[in-house]
Amino acid sequence: MINDKTLGMMKRGAYLVNTARAKLVDRDAIVRALESGQLAGYAGDVWYPQPAPADHPWRTMPHEGMTPHTSGSTLSAQASYSAGTREILESFYSGRPHPRGISDRPRGHLAGAGAHSYSVPD
Repeated sequence: MINDKTLGMMKRGAYLVNTARAKLVDRDAIVRALESGQLAGYAGDVWYPQPAPADHPWRTMPHEGMTPHTSGSTLSAQASYSAGTREILESFYSGRPHPRGISDRPRGHLAGAGAHSYSVPD
């Protein structure tokens, strides 16, 4: 388990990439480590619990990058994820607002073409 103690033993300013299981890390310890600067960044493709609730702290923590976990997905789903990512990046780099409201992400909404591949939990 990666928790406050193990994060404290890491070199300050390290990056943590988790492509295994989100339950391997203490989600609140990750937020604290990012806010304090102990971690420079966190990236992953897994959430705990999954699907993540709208108020999950990783949705708004600083210096994070969460990507879809696509290893078991179909080719059509992967194409949809790619299209959504492209939409987001093209909007960002051109300075245009995202046509589907990417700014809604911190409130737990999904955006982009990839959003149509998911259902939002009640």
